[in-house]
Amino acid sequence: MPELPEVETVRRGLAPVMEGQRIAQADVNRPNLRWPFPPSMAGRLTGAKVLRLRRRSKYILADLSSGETLLIHLGMSGRMLISGDPLGRFVQEHPAAQKHDHVVLHMESGARVTFNDPRRFGAMDLLASNTVNMHPLLAAIGPEPLGNSFDEGYLISRFAGRNTPVKSALLDQKTVAGLGNIYVCETLYRARIHPAHKAGRIAAARVGALVPIIRQVLEQAIEAGGSSLRDFRQADGELGYFQHSFDVYGREGAPCRTPDCHDSVQRLVQSGRSTFYCPTCQR
Repeated sequence: MPELPEVETVRRGLAPVMEGQRIAQADVNRPNLRWPFPPSMAGRLTGAKVLRLRRRSKYILADLSSGETLLIHLGMSGRMLISGDPLGRFVQEHPAAQKHDHVVLHMESGARVTFNDPRRFGAMDLLASNTVNMHPLLAAIGPEPLGNSFDEGYLISRFAGRNTPVKSALLDQKTVAGLGNIYVCETLYRARIHPAHKAGRIAAARVGALVPIIRQVLEQAIEAGGSSLRDFRQADGELGYFQHSFDVYGREGAPCRTPDCHDSVQRLVQSGRSTFYCPTCQR
């Protein structure tokens, strides 16, 4: 599932085509994805102007002139693809309709934004813009890791007394928004913290040091266009490239990249998810 860098990459790709533009026509080609679409979704989108595109955790939010906000979640295989941009930023002509083109937004400029999702684990919803933070998918989410409210003092306080493994603590969306398996593995490697250590037993200084490392990992991943492992594509159809920079994720059995470390990357399973780490560097 796309994590924060992938979703932010898609948001940045969509912004030049959607922000300030009116949706001339919205086509909704099925009644649901992971959940049913909201009533009269096509009619409510048609004619609305996109005032701003923003991101909250792993969700894209399009604030509309109608006073509603379109919430988009990519799920496992969802892609937002752009074609026909008249300003020349995207060279793709409008392709023929595909089987899994579930929602198509025809922008007034002539561009087309298509939500394609073969597995249908994605989601879209429409909600009043002034109630976004109360939406069930967003209400309990913690601070953004790239925002000012996520700092050393906050993370130390959240970890205090917790008996859960540090990896699970960082994956908890109530603690911090948008982190997923890939970037937590990479963060813990750079921090030299074993993923199974209990969060509440890690020294405060080491917990605080996680904050700048998390930001560094995320910013580098965004700069590289995210990580393409299976289905992820940027809004222009291109792959992300951060997977070529992984230190541990998906590298089981490969040599550790720390100079003078002669160990290899190992994998363990935590809460049904694969965790990759170096047993020598991460203690």
